This record gives sequence, structure tokens and C-alpha cells, in this order.
Amino acid sequence: MSSTATVNTATSLPQEVARRRTFAIISHPDAGKTTLTEKLLMYGGAIRSAGTVKGKKSNQFATSDWMEVEKQRGISVASSVMQFEHEGCVINLLDTPGHQDFSEDTYRVLTAVDAALMVIDAAKGVEAQTIKLLEVCRLRKTPVITFINKMDREVRDPLELIDEIEDILKLDCAPVTWPVGMGKQFAGVYDLHRHQMLKFTPGDNTADSEVEVLDGEDHPYLVEHFPIAHATFKEEVEIVREAASPFDHQAFLAGDLSPVFFGSAINNFGVRDILQALVSWAPSPRPREARQREVLPDEADFTGIVFKIQANMNPLHRDRIAFLRICSGEYRQGLRATHLRSGKSIKLDHAITFMAQERSHLSEAYAGDIIGIPNHGRLRIGDVITQGETLKLEGIPHFSPEIFRVARLNDPLRAKQLNKALQELGEEGTIQVFEPLEKTGMVLGAVGQLQFETVAHRLLTEYKIDASFDSVPVHKALWVSSADAAAMKRFLQSNASRLARDAAGALAFMAPNRSVLQLTIEKWPEIEFHSTREVGAT
Repeated sequence: MSSTATVNTATSLPQEVARRRTFAIISHPDAGKTTLTEKLLMYGGAIRSAGTVKGKKSNQFATSDWMEVEKQRGISVASSVMQFEHEGCVINLLDTPGHQDFSEDTYRVLTAVDAALMVIDAAKGVEAQTIKLLEVCRLRKTPVITFINKMDREVRDPLELIDEIEDILKLDCAPVTWPVGMGKQFAGVYDLHRHQMLKFTPGDNTADSEVEVLDGEDHPYLVEHFPIAHATFKEEVEIVREAASPFDHQAFLAGDLSPVFFGSAINNFGVRDILQALVSWAPSPRPREARQREVLPDEADFTGIVFKIQANMNPLHRDRIAFLRICSGEYRQGLRATHLRSGKSIKLDHAITFMAQERSHLSEAYAGDIIGIPNHGRLRIGDVITQGETLKLEGIPHFSPEIFRVARLNDPLRAKQLNKALQELGEEGTIQVFEPLEKTGMVLGAVGQLQFETVAHRLLTEYKIDASFDSVPVHKALWVSSADAAAMKRFLQSNASRLARDAAGALAFMAPNRSVLQLTIEKWPEIEFHSTREVGAT
């Protein structure tokens, strides 16, 4: 894939920033998120035909699912970054894991985007993971576009779905299209803004076919072929026009209102409308909060933050890529900046852009873009790189894990390789790794069991290490800090057997059970115990 970031040298920084659109796709598992990602890439001209999450039967895989374990299981377990150009805009699309066990990766991605596309299964409505992700979007006032998917199946009443989104997610809905029928009686959607009916025809997995447009709500085709669905549609549209919120762009940008589209991603239906909405309505890069001040995207000085580390995207080279969101200024090949955590100068000489695991080198990029920095352990999640003054960009959180295990090698001679591999996987955020101060062996922490299965698979396929996981007597890991250095020294001496450092070197108390945790908190009032840690803070 050739770079999409090369531009006329006469183009100004503000113009380049204005044409960026950076968004994440979020959903509960199996809502159709990865399928929709494929179709957006297809209609955006980035790929010729869409893969499928059912690809393990056909040897055709989703572009965003590049890891071997994803191809085998048909799920997304790592966020992917894809960049393409459409209608004069540079689109940075981030596909995120839908499975709740990988929620931390999704939370980090949501700190790097300016908008979100929420996919909802029309048969299931609002689900648990969707609620959690919307809470993160709400905290950041991230604008959200809603796509209600799978209308070609027997699904729930669309009015009921809109009510559920508004009631549970506390998000006003402004329908832009409205379905006519569902399942075998799905005739298409009516564009409430253009007053046109878009006729549904099952897709042929290409972007070449044109959607047939029928003018007006009472087109003879609808009345003749879908009389019952048409009559229901007329009643629903009347209710929508009277009761639903009208689309307001400022309310959308403030994160208070979501435009809603209906369709069927698997059949390529409704995808063009989503892509057009992202280009027309989604914001260009927004200012970034720092502790010192607000960082504007069109400032001349380059500023970026690392929000993800990924190892072994290219198994042939055992590479490590730091994903960096450019917050201000522009990247030029050979750019020199300061790595704030170390205080050292860093040269960014080989940045890359992505189409999932496919990548190409680029000579320039701008605020809003996501670039990859080849990294050999120097960069960590949360690191800030800047040409300007020292700026502490607001954080990317780590959450206290809920399940703890220790790795057990089937070949004891691979212990050194195992420790190195786990350290790398911990630095990229695949799993949390804690090394006890007394060197009794690394403890792994995760949100869910699937993370351990993924780690085991990656250890075997990427590092050639055969390992399984055993339970360990850890109930909770809380990070500790204190403004009282003497108290912290006493705490370290008294609790060395229950203290560990995570992959970034931050100190954590490993409580064996709830009682010990409570007693320790009461006994050491000078020590602060934290269930979250801002990435980059040690």
C-alpha cells in the first residue's frame, strides 16, 4: 500500500489537519464490527473485496484481524490501525477488540481518536460491553455515530431499539435513515434528510454495484411488493418525525446526540451512508488536554503520545511497533524531538502507516494521524514525544486486573526466553506482568480468561515457547504511592514479599485475599492504594 499522507508541499498545516478524520469502531462481540470495518475499507477504496470473520473456512480473513489467533477464532483480540483516503479526507480507522476480556486495549484506543462509530446488533440491542465503551466516550465527550446492523434478519422493533439507546446509554438519537421491514421483508431504508428510499439488494462483496434510489415514501414498488412493511414504516416515520431529536451538528460534536443509521454490513447495505457521515460530520483533530495547557493540533511544534505497543506484527522480523497519535504539528522523516520520560533526544526516521499488518514508510504525517515507530523497548504506552516545551498529556489508564496466573513451562530450559517474552507482552498491554521484588517468578494479571489463552497461543506461535498457566494466591493488585518517602521505605521493608513491579516499573501491592488487603490499608494510612494507574506514571 502506498502512503496516503504525501501531499503538495504548498499545502498548509491547518489544511492538512482539517482533512483528517480519526475514529474507532466499537461494539459488543458479534455485533458485526469487524465486518463493517472491512466494508468501510472496501467502499473507501482501500481494498478490492472484503474478507470475512468466517474466513477460517475459506482462507480469506478480515483485513483488521491480522494475528493468527484472530484468524483461527474469528474474533478481534487486538486493535488494528488502517489509513486510507476518501473524498479528500485522510481516514484513520481503528478497529478495536469487541470481547470484554480485551477492554483495556479498547480504552487506550479511545484516548487516541476524535470520534467513534458504535455498531449495535438489531436483534440484541444495547449489550454490556457497549455500555462500558459508551461510558468512556462520554467521559471524553467523544462524538458517536450509531449503526444498527443486521436488518436483513428477524430483529427487534426499530422504535424500541432507539428508546433503548436513549434510556440505557443516555444518548439522544437522531435517525438519519429508517428501515422498511426486516428479515426477508427488508425492503431497504428511507433517508429522512434526502426523502429518498434506498432499495435493499443483497451485496455481492464488491463496491461496484450502485444502490437503487426510489423517490418518495409511497413509491409504487414499496406499496406493491412490501405492503405490510410499508404500512408499518409509514406509522413509524410519523412517530419519528414528531418525537425524535432532529440532527444537530453541535450537539453531535459535544457527544450529546448520535445520528443513527440502519443497514446490513454483511450485505454492503448502509455502509456508504456511514462513510459519508464520517467525512461530512466527524470532527477534524481536536485539541488535546495537557496538565500545563491545551495543545492545539495546528501548532507548529510536533507532539505525539504512544497509546499502544504491538510486538511481532511481522513474524519474520520479530518487530515491535509503537503506535503514536500525532496531537500537534507534523512529522517529517528524520524529525528530532524529545522523549519526555527519559529527557533524551529521539530521531524519528522510519515511521510507517498501516493497513492492518501491511505497512509502508511515509515521509510526512500530520496531527490526527496514527503512525508506527519501530521500537526496541525504548518507548512505552503513555510516552510523550515533543519538539516544544515539556507537556504532560492527560493519561491513558491501566486498570487493576481481576484474574492472576503464573506461567508454567513445559521445557524448563526456556525460562530466560519466557521472561523476555512476557516482559514484551506486558509492555504492549496484551497482559499485565508483575515481577515480585523477591524474584519468585512473574505473576500475570488479566481482565478475563481469554487473555491467557491469547498469551499462550502467542508464546507458542511467535516465541516458540510452550507454556500453560496455573492459579496463584493473589486476590488483588493495587498500585501504591506516598508523598512520605520515609513511610514508603518502611512499607517496602515490611511488605517486600507482597510487592511487585509491573512492566513499566510501577510498584504494586499483591494482596492474597480481601482481609489482608483491608488490614494493610488500615495499617498504613500514609500509603495510597490505587486501582488504576495512568500509563507513563511510575
